[in-house]
Amino acid sequence: MLQLLGQLLQQDSEIGMILQSLFSFAFIIYLFYAQRIQAMTMLRQIETSLRKVKSLRDDGRKIAIETIKKFGKSERDPTPQVERFMDHFMIPPISMDPAGVVQKLGKIINVREFTFEREVAQMAPEATQVQRNNLENLLEAGLALNIYYKVIRHYYLLGKKTMNIYVIMQIHMILPMLIQQIEAYSAALQAFRDGIPIGDSVGPIVAAKLLNGAEVHEVAKEMAAGEIEYEGRRVIITKAWGPGGSVGKPGDAIRTILDKEKGNVKMLITVDAAGKLEGEGVGEIAEGVGAAIGGPGVEKYKIELAATEYEVPMFAVAIKLGMEHVVAPLVEELMDATDKAVSSVKGLILEYSEEGDTVVVAGIGNTVGVAQ
Repeated sequence: MLQLLGQLLQQDSEIGMILQSLFSFAFIIYLFYAQRIQAMTMLRQIETSLRKVKSLRDDGRKIAIETIKKFGKSERDPTPQVERFMDHFMIPPISMDPAGVVQKLGKIINVREFTFEREVAQMAPEATQVQRNNLENLLEAGLALNIYYKVIRHYYLLGKKTMNIYVIMQIHMILPMLIQQIEAYSAALQAFRDGIPIGDSVGPIVAAKLLNGAEVHEVAKEMAAGEIEYEGRRVIITKAWGPGGSVGKPGDAIRTILDKEKGNVKMLITVDAAGKLEGEGVGEIAEGVGAAIGGPGVEKYKIELAATEYEVPMFAVAIKLGMEHVVAPLVEELMDATDKAVSSVKGLILEYSEEGDTVVVAGIGNTVGVAQ
Protein backbone atom coordinates (compact mmCIF):
# COMPACT_ATOMS: atom_id res chain seq x y z
CA MET A 1 0.00 0.00 0.00
CA LEU A 2 2.77 2.40 0.92
CA GLN A 3 4.65 1.43 -2.24
CA LEU A 4 1.60 2.29 -4.40
CA LEU A 5 1.15 5.61 -2.64
CA GLY A 6 4.80 6.44 -3.26
CA GLN A 7 4.45 5.67 -6.95
CA LEU A 8 1.42 7.99 -7.21
CA LEU A 9 3.26 10.82 -5.46
CA GLN A 10 6.23 10.33 -7.76
CA GLN A 11 3.94 10.51 -10.83
CA ASP A 12 2.28 13.69 -9.52
CA SER A 13 5.69 15.22 -8.96
CA GLU A 14 6.79 14.39 -12.50
CA ILE A 15 3.58 15.85 -13.98
CA GLY A 16 4.07 18.97 -11.88
CA MET A 17 7.62 19.36 -13.13
CA ILE A 18 6.46 18.97 -16.75
CA LEU A 19 3.71 21.57 -16.27
CA GLN A 20 6.13 23.91 -14.53
CA SER A 21 8.61 23.53 -17.40
CA LEU A 22 5.88 24.20 -19.99
CA PHE A 23 4.70 27.27 -18.08
CA SER A 24 8.26 28.60 -17.80
CA PHE A 25 8.85 27.97 -21.50
CA ALA A 26 5.57 29.74 -22.43
CA PHE A 27 6.49 32.66 -20.17
CA ILE A 28 9.89 33.04 -21.84
CA ILE A 29 8.27 32.88 -25.30
CA TYR A 30 5.69 35.52 -24.27
CA LEU A 31 8.41 37.67 -22.71
CA PHE A 32 10.24 37.95 -26.01
CA TYR A 33 7.32 37.74 -28.47
CA ALA A 34 4.44 39.37 -26.54
CA GLN A 35 4.41 42.47 -28.71
CA ARG A 36 4.48 40.45 -31.92
CA ILE A 37 1.67 38.18 -30.68
CA GLN A 38 -0.40 41.23 -29.75
CA ALA A 39 0.28 42.77 -33.16
CA MET A 40 -0.79 39.60 -34.97
CA THR A 41 -3.97 39.42 -32.90
CA MET A 42 -4.88 43.03 -33.75
CA LEU A 43 -4.06 42.45 -37.42
CA ARG A 44 -6.51 39.54 -37.53
CA GLN A 45 -9.22 41.72 -36.00
CA ILE A 46 -8.50 44.53 -38.48
CA GLU A 47 -8.53 42.05 -41.36
CA THR A 48 -12.00 40.83 -40.33
CA SER A 49 -13.32 44.39 -40.24
CA LEU A 50 -11.58 45.19 -43.53
CA ARG A 51 -13.42 42.36 -45.28
CA LYS A 52 -16.70 43.73 -43.93
CA VAL A 53 -15.88 47.27 -45.11
CA LYS A 54 -14.91 45.96 -48.55
CA SER A 55 -18.24 44.19 -48.82
CA LEU A 56 -20.11 47.39 -47.88
CA ARG A 57 -18.00 49.40 -50.34
CA ASP A 58 -18.76 46.95 -53.16
CA ASP A 59 -22.48 46.97 -52.30
CA GLY A 60 -22.44 50.78 -52.45
CA ARG A 61 -20.85 50.77 -55.88
CA LYS A 62 -23.37 48.17 -57.09
CA ILE A 63 -26.36 50.14 -55.74
CA ALA A 64 -25.07 53.35 -57.36
CA ILE A 65 -24.68 51.69 -60.77
CA GLU A 66 -28.09 50.01 -60.60
CA THR A 67 -29.83 53.24 -59.51
CA ILE A 68 -28.16 55.29 -62.25
CA LYS A 69 -29.25 52.72 -64.83
CA LYS A 70 -32.80 52.80 -63.44
CA PHE A 71 -33.25 56.59 -63.44
CA GLY A 72 -30.78 57.65 -66.10
CA LYS A 73 -31.82 55.33 -68.90
CA SER A 74 -28.54 56.02 -70.63
CA GLU A 75 -27.44 54.01 -73.64
CA ARG A 76 -23.93 53.82 -72.18
CA ASP A 77 -22.88 51.61 -69.29
CA PRO A 78 -22.20 54.00 -66.34
CA THR A 79 -19.86 51.53 -64.60
CA PRO A 80 -16.56 53.06 -65.86
CA GLN A 81 -17.68 56.58 -64.88
CA VAL A 82 -18.84 55.41 -61.44
CA GLU A 83 -15.52 53.66 -60.81
CA ARG A 84 -13.63 56.80 -61.87
CA PHE A 85 -15.89 58.92 -59.62
CA MET A 86 -15.05 56.75 -56.60
CA ASP A 87 -11.48 58.10 -56.60
CA HIS A 88 -12.52 61.77 -56.82
CA PHE A 89 -10.76 64.10 -54.36
CA MET A 90 -10.67 67.75 -53.35
CA ILE A 91 -7.50 69.66 -52.46
CA PRO A 92 -8.18 72.44 -49.91
CA PRO A 93 -6.55 75.84 -50.42
CA ILE A 94 -3.27 76.77 -48.77
CA SER A 95 -3.81 78.28 -45.32
CA MET A 96 -0.31 79.65 -44.58
CA ASP A 97 -1.68 83.10 -45.38
CA PRO A 98 -5.21 82.90 -43.89
CA ALA A 99 -6.53 86.09 -45.51
CA GLY A 100 -9.19 85.10 -48.04
CA VAL A 101 -8.92 81.36 -47.36
CA VAL A 102 -12.71 81.04 -46.89
CA GLN A 103 -13.40 82.60 -50.28
CA LYS A 104 -10.84 80.30 -51.92
CA LEU A 105 -12.35 77.25 -50.24
CA GLY A 106 -15.80 78.38 -51.34
CA LYS A 107 -14.65 78.59 -54.96
CA ILE A 108 -13.15 75.10 -54.81
CA ILE A 109 -16.36 73.69 -53.29
CA ASN A 110 -18.41 75.36 -56.05
CA VAL A 111 -16.20 73.73 -58.70
CA ARG A 112 -16.59 70.38 -56.92
CA GLU A 113 -20.38 70.72 -56.89
CA PHE A 114 -20.38 71.74 -60.56
CA THR A 115 -18.24 68.71 -61.40
CA PHE A 116 -20.59 66.35 -59.54
CA GLU A 117 -23.61 67.85 -61.31
CA ARG A 118 -21.99 67.39 -64.73
CA GLU A 119 -20.90 63.84 -63.96
CA VAL A 120 -24.40 62.83 -62.86
CA ALA A 121 -26.01 64.61 -65.84
CA GLN A 122 -23.79 62.60 -68.18
CA MET A 123 -24.41 59.30 -66.41
CA ALA A 124 -28.17 59.80 -65.99
CA PRO A 125 -29.43 62.09 -68.80
CA GLU A 126 -33.10 61.13 -68.37
CA ALA A 127 -33.22 61.62 -64.59
CA THR A 128 -35.28 64.45 -63.09
CA GLN A 129 -33.62 67.20 -61.06
CA VAL A 130 -34.76 65.58 -57.79
CA GLN A 131 -33.38 62.22 -58.91
CA ARG A 132 -30.10 63.83 -59.96
CA ASN A 133 -29.71 65.46 -56.55
CA ASN A 134 -30.31 62.11 -54.87
CA LEU A 135 -27.86 60.41 -57.24
CA GLU A 136 -25.19 62.97 -56.34
CA ASN A 137 -25.65 62.16 -52.66
CA LEU A 138 -25.70 58.44 -53.42
CA LEU A 139 -22.39 58.69 -55.25
CA GLU A 140 -20.89 60.78 -52.44
CA ALA A 141 -21.88 58.07 -49.94
CA GLY A 142 -20.23 55.47 -52.17
CA LEU A 143 -17.17 57.72 -52.45
CA ALA A 144 -16.96 58.00 -48.64
CA LEU A 145 -17.15 54.20 -48.27
CA ASN A 146 -14.34 53.81 -50.79
CA ILE A 147 -12.14 56.29 -48.90
CA TYR A 148 -12.78 54.55 -45.56
CA TYR A 149 -11.88 51.20 -47.12
CA LYS A 150 -8.65 52.49 -48.66
CA VAL A 151 -7.50 54.19 -45.44
CA ILE A 152 -8.15 51.11 -43.30
CA ARG A 153 -6.47 48.90 -45.91
CA HIS A 154 -3.47 51.25 -46.01
CA TYR A 155 -2.81 50.99 -42.27
CA TYR A 156 -3.53 47.25 -42.26
CA LEU A 157 -1.01 46.54 -45.04
CA LEU A 158 1.53 48.99 -43.61
CA GLY A 159 1.25 47.37 -40.19
CA LYS A 160 1.49 43.87 -41.67
CA LYS A 161 4.52 44.90 -43.72
CA THR A 162 6.46 46.53 -40.89
CA MET A 163 4.94 44.65 -37.90
CA ASN A 164 5.19 47.99 -36.10
CA ILE A 165 2.86 47.76 -33.11
CA TYR A 166 2.30 51.53 -33.03
CA VAL A 167 1.18 51.68 -36.66
CA ILE A 168 -1.22 48.79 -36.07
CA MET A 169 -2.57 50.28 -32.83
CA GLN A 170 -3.49 53.55 -34.53
CA ILE A 171 -6.11 51.97 -36.77
CA HIS A 172 -7.10 49.30 -34.23
CA MET A 173 -8.02 51.86 -31.54
CA ILE A 174 -10.30 53.98 -33.75
CA LEU A 175 -11.74 51.06 -35.75
CA PRO A 176 -15.00 50.76 -33.70
CA MET A 177 -15.83 54.44 -34.33
CA LEU A 178 -14.93 54.10 -38.00
CA ILE A 179 -17.20 51.07 -38.34
CA GLN A 180 -20.08 53.09 -36.88
CA GLN A 181 -19.63 55.78 -39.51
CA ILE A 182 -19.17 53.24 -42.30
CA GLU A 183 -22.38 51.44 -41.38
CA ALA A 184 -24.20 54.79 -41.36
CA TYR A 185 -22.94 55.61 -44.86
CA SER A 186 -23.97 52.13 -45.97
CA ALA A 187 -27.49 52.76 -44.64
CA ALA A 188 -27.47 56.13 -46.42
CA LEU A 189 -27.31 54.33 -49.77
CA GLN A 190 -30.90 53.16 -49.29
CA ALA A 191 -32.03 56.61 -48.15
CA PHE A 192 -30.64 58.43 -51.18
CA ARG A 193 -31.75 55.70 -53.56
CA ASP A 194 -35.36 55.81 -52.33
CA GLY A 195 -35.53 59.49 -51.33
CA ILE A 196 -35.94 58.85 -47.59
CA PRO A 197 -35.11 61.61 -45.04
CA ILE A 198 -31.91 61.07 -43.05
CA GLY A 199 -30.78 62.20 -39.61
CA ASP A 200 -29.29 65.38 -41.05
CA SER A 201 -32.75 66.25 -42.45
CA VAL A 202 -34.15 67.31 -39.06
CA GLY A 203 -33.37 71.00 -39.70
CA PRO A 204 -35.27 71.14 -43.02
CA ILE A 205 -38.13 69.14 -41.48
CA VAL A 206 -38.49 71.78 -38.74
CA ALA A 207 -38.49 74.51 -41.39
CA ALA A 208 -41.11 72.63 -43.46
CA LYS A 209 -43.33 72.23 -40.39
CA LEU A 210 -43.07 75.94 -39.66
CA LEU A 211 -43.91 76.80 -43.29
CA ASN A 212 -46.89 74.42 -43.13
CA GLY A 213 -47.60 74.68 -46.85
CA ALA A 214 -46.91 78.42 -47.19
CA GLU A 215 -45.88 79.67 -50.63
CA VAL A 216 -42.13 79.62 -51.22
CA HIS A 217 -39.74 81.08 -53.77
CA GLU A 218 -36.09 80.53 -54.67
CA VAL A 219 -33.87 82.88 -52.69
CA ALA A 220 -30.44 81.40 -53.54
CA LYS A 221 -29.04 78.37 -55.31
CA GLU A 222 -31.21 75.39 -54.30
CA MET A 223 -32.66 77.40 -51.41
CA ALA A 224 -36.37 78.02 -50.79
CA ALA A 225 -37.83 80.77 -48.61
CA GLY A 226 -41.34 81.43 -47.41
CA GLU A 227 -43.08 83.76 -45.00
CA ILE A 228 -45.59 83.18 -42.20
CA GLU A 229 -47.13 85.24 -39.40
CA TYR A 230 -46.73 84.06 -35.83
CA GLU A 231 -48.12 85.92 -32.80
CA GLY A 232 -47.83 89.25 -34.59
CA ARG A 233 -44.28 88.54 -35.81
CA ARG A 234 -43.27 88.26 -39.45
CA VAL A 235 -41.24 85.05 -39.77
CA ILE A 236 -39.16 84.34 -42.89
CA ILE A 237 -38.21 80.67 -43.14
CA THR A 238 -35.55 79.22 -45.43
CA LYS A 239 -34.36 75.69 -46.17
CA ALA A 240 -32.74 73.77 -48.98
CA TRP A 241 -35.08 73.07 -51.89
CA GLY A 242 -36.54 69.57 -51.61
CA PRO A 243 -37.36 66.81 -51.90
CA GLY A 244 -34.07 66.14 -53.71
CA GLY A 245 -30.99 65.57 -51.61
CA SER A 246 -29.30 68.96 -51.18
CA VAL A 247 -27.98 71.21 -48.43
CA GLY A 248 -28.16 74.29 -50.68
CA LYS A 249 -26.39 77.54 -49.87
CA PRO A 250 -27.91 78.73 -46.56
CA GLY A 251 -25.25 81.43 -46.19
CA ASP A 252 -26.23 82.98 -49.53
CA ALA A 253 -29.93 82.66 -48.67
CA ILE A 254 -29.56 84.45 -45.33
CA ARG A 255 -27.37 87.14 -46.92
CA THR A 256 -30.04 87.76 -49.59
CA ILE A 257 -32.82 87.97 -47.00
CA LEU A 258 -30.89 90.34 -44.71
CA ASP A 259 -29.91 92.57 -47.65
CA LYS A 260 -33.53 92.74 -48.80
CA GLU A 261 -34.83 93.56 -45.31
CA LYS A 262 -32.24 96.38 -44.95
CA GLY A 263 -31.54 95.91 -41.25
CA ASN A 264 -35.13 95.25 -40.13
CA VAL A 265 -34.47 91.65 -39.01
CA LYS A 266 -34.46 91.44 -35.21
CA MET A 267 -33.20 87.88 -34.74
CA LEU A 268 -31.86 84.91 -36.68
CA ILE A 269 -32.52 81.32 -35.59
CA THR A 270 -30.68 78.37 -37.14
CA VAL A 271 -31.89 74.82 -36.57
CA ASP A 272 -29.57 71.89 -37.25
CA ALA A 273 -28.59 68.42 -36.14
CA ALA A 274 -25.76 68.25 -33.59
CA GLY A 275 -23.57 65.41 -32.36
CA LYS A 276 -24.60 64.03 -28.99
CA LEU A 277 -22.29 62.97 -26.20
CA GLU A 278 -22.45 59.42 -24.87
CA GLY A 279 -25.18 59.34 -22.24
CA GLU A 280 -27.35 61.91 -24.00
CA GLY A 281 -30.55 60.68 -25.60
CA VAL A 282 -31.21 60.66 -29.33
CA GLY A 283 -33.49 63.58 -30.14
CA GLU A 284 -32.69 65.77 -27.15
CA ILE A 285 -33.14 69.50 -27.82
CA ALA A 286 -30.63 72.15 -26.82
CA GLU A 287 -30.85 75.92 -27.27
CA GLY A 288 -27.91 78.27 -27.61
CA VAL A 289 -26.45 81.19 -29.50
CA GLY A 290 -24.42 81.39 -32.69
CA ALA A 291 -24.80 79.79 -36.12
CA ALA A 292 -25.80 76.11 -35.91
CA ILE A 293 -24.32 74.72 -39.12
CA GLY A 294 -21.66 72.13 -39.87
CA GLY A 295 -19.66 71.45 -43.00
CA PRO A 296 -16.36 72.96 -44.14
CA GLY A 297 -17.25 76.37 -42.68
CA VAL A 298 -17.86 78.46 -45.80
CA GLU A 299 -21.63 78.84 -45.26
CA LYS A 300 -21.17 79.40 -41.54
CA TYR A 301 -18.72 82.21 -42.33
CA LYS A 302 -21.27 83.82 -44.68
CA ILE A 303 -24.02 83.63 -42.06
CA GLU A 304 -21.84 85.12 -39.31
CA LEU A 305 -20.56 87.87 -41.60
CA ALA A 306 -24.04 88.91 -42.74
CA ALA A 307 -25.45 88.79 -39.20
CA THR A 308 -22.54 90.85 -37.89
CA GLU A 309 -22.90 93.50 -40.57
CA TYR A 310 -26.60 93.97 -39.79
CA GLU A 311 -26.15 93.43 -36.02
CA VAL A 312 -28.66 90.58 -35.95
CA PRO A 313 -28.54 88.39 -32.80
CA MET A 314 -27.99 84.72 -33.69
CA PHE A 315 -29.82 81.98 -31.81
CA ALA A 316 -29.50 78.24 -32.37
CA VAL A 317 -31.61 75.13 -31.79
CA ALA A 318 -29.76 71.81 -31.92
CA ILE A 319 -31.29 68.36 -32.22
CA LYS A 320 -28.93 65.78 -30.71
CA LEU A 321 -28.05 62.59 -32.59
CA GLY A 322 -25.22 60.08 -32.77
CA MET A 323 -22.74 59.91 -35.62
CA GLU A 324 -24.42 56.67 -36.68
CA HIS A 325 -27.65 58.62 -37.32
CA VAL A 326 -26.33 61.55 -39.38
CA VAL A 327 -26.64 60.02 -42.85
CA ALA A 328 -28.71 56.96 -41.94
CA PRO A 329 -32.49 56.90 -42.53
CA LEU A 330 -34.43 59.01 -40.04
CA VAL A 331 -35.42 57.18 -36.85
CA GLU A 332 -38.66 57.74 -34.94
CA GLU A 333 -36.97 59.53 -32.02
CA LEU A 334 -35.58 62.19 -34.35
CA MET A 335 -38.90 62.66 -36.14
CA ASP A 336 -40.60 63.22 -32.77
CA ALA A 337 -37.80 65.62 -31.83
CA THR A 338 -38.65 67.91 -34.77
CA ASP A 339 -41.97 68.78 -33.08
CA LYS A 340 -40.08 69.73 -29.91
CA ALA A 341 -37.68 71.81 -31.98
CA VAL A 342 -40.63 73.66 -33.57
CA SER A 343 -41.84 74.50 -30.05
CA SER A 344 -38.34 75.68 -29.10
CA VAL A 345 -38.17 77.97 -32.15
CA LYS A 346 -41.57 79.45 -31.35
CA GLY A 347 -40.53 79.92 -27.72
CA LEU A 348 -37.38 81.81 -28.75
CA ILE A 349 -39.40 84.02 -31.09
CA LEU A 350 -41.85 84.94 -28.33
CA GLU A 351 -39.14 85.51 -25.72
CA TYR A 352 -36.65 87.55 -27.74
CA SER A 353 -38.81 89.49 -30.20
CA GLU A 354 -41.81 91.76 -30.05
CA GLU A 355 -44.96 92.13 -32.12
CA GLY A 356 -44.21 93.68 -35.50
CA ASP A 357 -40.63 92.34 -35.60
CA THR A 358 -39.17 90.36 -38.47
CA VAL A 359 -37.47 87.06 -37.63
CA VAL A 360 -35.48 84.72 -39.89
CA VAL A 361 -35.44 80.97 -39.29
CA ALA A 362 -33.09 78.69 -41.25
CA GLY A 363 -33.48 74.91 -41.29
CA ILE A 364 -29.97 73.64 -41.94
CA GLY A 365 -29.26 70.18 -43.34
CA ASN A 366 -29.84 67.76 -46.18
CA THR A 367 -33.39 68.02 -47.48
CA VAL A 368 -33.63 64.58 -49.09
CA GLY A 369 -37.24 63.43 -48.89
CA VAL A 370 -38.36 66.74 -47.37
CA ALA A 371 -40.54 68.93 -49.57
CA GLN A 372 -41.45 72.54 -48.91
